[in-house]
Parts: sequence; C-alpha cells; structure tokens
Amino acid sequence: MSENPDPRTQFVAEELPEQEQEVPGYDWQMDPAPDHGEDSYRGSGKLEGRRALITGGDSGIGRAVAIAFAREGADVLINYLEAEDADAQETVRLVEDAGRKCVAYPGDLRDEQTCGEIVDAAVTELGGLDILVLNAAFQMAQGGGLQDFTTEQIDRVFKTNVYSMFWICKAALPHLAPGSSIITTSSIEAYEPAPPLLDYAASKAAVLNLTKGLSQLLAPQGIRVNTVAPGPIWTPLIPATMPADKVGTFGQDTPLGRAGQRAEVAPAYVFLASTDSSYVTGERIGVAGGRTMP
Repeated sequence: MSENPDPRTQFVAEELPEQEQEVPGYDWQMDPAPDHGEDSYRGSGKLEGRRALITGGDSGIGRAVAIAFAREGADVLINYLEAEDADAQETVRLVEDAGRKCVAYPGDLRDEQTCGEIVDAAVTELGGLDILVLNAAFQMAQGGGLQDFTTEQIDRVFKTNVYSMFWICKAALPHLAPGSSIITTSSIEAYEPAPPLLDYAASKAAVLNLTKGLSQLLAPQGIRVNTVAPGPIWTPLIPATMPADKVGTFGQDTPLGRAGQRAEVAPAYVFLASTDSSYVTGERIGVAGGRTMP
C-alpha cells in the first residue's frame, strides 16, 4: 500500500458477489471477508483505562469499534443476540489479543429489563462505565410497498434501534461521570430514506434527533453525546436483509464508487470517545463515501 492510497481502490472496489444470509447475518459467511482493522488499526493510548459498552459489538461496525477501542487502551463489554455467539467470540479473541478485557454479554435489546442487565454487567465486570456505543440495529428491506411493512417488523425495528437507546441511557446515567461519552449510530438513511427501508430510515432519523436532544440534556453534567452516520458499509445486515441481486452493486452509487469497510468507520468513534473531541457534542460525523448529508 502506498503512503497515499487511492480511496477509490483502497478496499474492495469491484462488484460484490450476489449472496444472501438468514437474519441476523454473520461475518464469517460474508464474501469478500470484511475488514475491521485487524491488520491495520494502530492505537496510541487515546482511551487508556476507559470502559466501554458496545451494543451490536459481535460483528460489523461494532466489532471494528471494539478492536479500535481495545488498541487505544479500553476494556469493553459487547452485547449481541445469542445466535451471533460465534461472531462474538471472535471479537473477544481480537480484543484480548490487544491486551484488554472483553466481556461477551448476549441479550435482546427489545426488552427493557435486559437493557438494564447489560448495563449492570458492564459496570460490574469492567469496574465502571465511561463510554456507551449504541450501535445495534435491525433492518429488513421490503420491495412491495407500504403494505409490506407489518406492525411486527416496525415494532422490532423501533424497539431495537430507538427504544433500547432510551432504556440503556437511563440505566447507565447514574454510572456516567463528567467526561463520559455516548455515541450513537445513525445513518445516511436519516437524510436519504430509501423506500424499501422506510421503517429503518424513520428509526435512524429518530436516533439522530435523540442524539441532539440528549446532548443538550446531558451537557450540564459534562457528558457528551454524538452520532456517527455511516453510508453503505459492508456489514452482515446487507446480505441478510437485502435481495441478492442488490448486494452486487451495493455502495457503487457513491462518489468513491464502492462500499465502505468497518475499518474506515471505527476511527470516528475513537475520536468521539476520546478527549480529542472534548468540545464536540450534539454533532454528527458522516462516513458515506462522498454522499453528502445536510
């Protein structure tokens, strides 16, 4: 790799193979294999001694964030669905290889009591809590129109993507001291809603608004709240929730002409978790390959 790699070709730029997975989707089944920064991320102590809870930390962006945080000196607890345990154990291995503690805690975020138990486990196992990364999400594309969005699916999307944020933040707040950071994962879908992802896009708009409101509410306590808004990133949600014929061209409509990798998103979370962003709250960082957001 050259000193200044071309961002159009730095990662996989050719058309992706058509593929499908069952929900929730698994990293180990993806072709090509995703890049979480396993071989590229180098830490510099930005999060030394910090303690982070990462939802959806078994795979996708969550795994990349867990790796980056560990290499920056943080211990982490990752939450995930029980069906994703194989992916979660790989994340544990990668974090421990970085010399940090990783607690794997399965649980469905659609349940308020479970959200509280996850926070309690993080505080107990890590000795406290400094960083929340609210990253877990569910989506399911529907191609037939409004009637295809069932109440069951809408309920799952909003409980996973939005309700859980209220529940986790409420449970965590008594444990967060001044200097703590809450980072949500919104999406370009909050700005450019794709009709097949109508409910998901609406939930991500809610996440964006919730982030801004929480930042104002918690600033007097010295707690910062920000969001990362990814564009088309190569995660298990794509082959698990999109038609196979759409996967092949995923991300090629961006100005950079390709899907993004998780390794390209994780540094935004490191910035927002660290004191480098001490005067940043209520803001959004877009990581979308050149697709612009207002």
